Amino acid sequence: MADTQRSWEKRLAAKPDELTVDYVESLSYDTRLYQYDIVGSIAHAAMLAEQKLITQPEFKAIEKGLVEISEEIEAGRFEFDKSAEDIHMAVEAALIKRIGDPGAKLHTGRSRNDQVATDIRLWLRDEIETLQAGIAQLQKAFVELASKHPDDPMPAYTHLQRAQPIVIAAYLLSFVEQLERDSARLRNCRTLLNASPLGAGAIAGSTLAIDRKSTAEKLGFADLVYNSIDAISDRDFCAEFLFDCALIAAHLSRFAEDWILFSTNEFAFIRIDDAFCTSSSMMPQKRNPDVLELMRAKTGAVYGALVAMLTILKGQPSGYNRDLQEDKIHVFSTADTMENSLEIAAAVVAHTTFRTREIRAGLDSGFLDATALAEYLVKKGMPFRQAHGVVGALVAACEKQGKPLGQLSLTDFQERSPLIEADVYDYLGAANVVRRYASAGAAGPEQARQQLAFWKKHLA
Repeated sequence: MADTQRSWEKRLAAKPDELTVDYVESLSYDTRLYQYDIVGSIAHAAMLAEQKLITQPEFKAIEKGLVEISEEIEAGRFEFDKSAEDIHMAVEAALIKRIGDPGAKLHTGRSRNDQVATDIRLWLRDEIETLQAGIAQLQKAFVELASKHPDDPMPAYTHLQRAQPIVIAAYLLSFVEQLERDSARLRNCRTLLNASPLGAGAIAGSTLAIDRKSTAEKLGFADLVYNSIDAISDRDFCAEFLFDCALIAAHLSRFAEDWILFSTNEFAFIRIDDAFCTSSSMMPQKRNPDVLELMRAKTGAVYGALVAMLTILKGQPSGYNRDLQEDKIHVFSTADTMENSLEIAAAVVAHTTFRTREIRAGLDSGFLDATALAEYLVKKGMPFRQAHGVVGALVAACEKQGKPLGQLSLTDFQERSPLIEADVYDYLGAANVVRRYASAGAAGPEQARQQLAFWKKHLA
């Protein structure tokens, strides 16, 4: 490589060992930043021309050369040299080779430190929008499936024990709520990172009269990172992005865990389309929900990336350190994982059927109407704690007799409490219970329809 391309190496007495070249390079993963690197360089060059630090013809040559390099990379014709270390120097070296001295002026007033900080912020802005679109598609899939089941009851669980009856729509919409918060966190992350570090230089800015606001405006940043030391040295926005992804992964993993269980013969609540299952190499009867199992497992890698990023940040002294080069490994891999997981989750939801007949057949087990019976007694004037005890005794009696609450005689009920009257049977059974839910956000048909109307409008 020509001296003009690697001028900083004149400080060193020997060329780097091949081991060093291999160890410090980041071209193997940061090439995906090339579009952002080139866009940032064009904005920087335009500012240099505005400030008379380069001429307009020099800017035009730089711009033309960078566009040509971008097209070559896009077409797969660009040859990367690992000795360039990273995408920034690979592009700059190619530009100098292509246009000569004007290319050598591009790096005026900037450092790779503020350059890479700019590139990763630009990349994350777009990636966040991609993930938000993926979240919206998954939400729509849940809403579409929920629209088919506003009246169909199913058991809800706490401690993985049957708790109270709900409608299937309410269950599905619970994931839509979680995903909405995930999208909001990403939106907040994008707002915080949307400030330009370009022009902060290596750490202290520049003695040249560069215009940082000009480059910020050209790149669509809302503001500047005003302290040059902070601008090049922190990646808290990367950690926040990874944290947001970790929560998305957690929500996807919980969904996957539910549906893995629900697809078993023991539950038999759902049937996932064959296109999203695999079979066994030995057992011909198997339909394994492998995509959901992998979705659950990939959560560990996302958590690992977050811990890795926090660990990278926690031990560095102030200023830029080469440790920060590793940020992209974790950010890129996590973004890829989340894009793929959101896409496959939406496809699974869109191709899953709830087995409502089988679910209804088992609704009488587990005393799902016990809480509703206690609240029935509250309406008759009994304190809740006392009602809780009465119903607990009735459940114990039913367990001994092997029957649900609704099959007890009125005499059996009145032996426990004279407040219980013949209308009690209108309150028992899962279908009766879900229709009587009255509180806002409850898991009944009326509330589910209200929520469906909201989400359809919100996601339209």
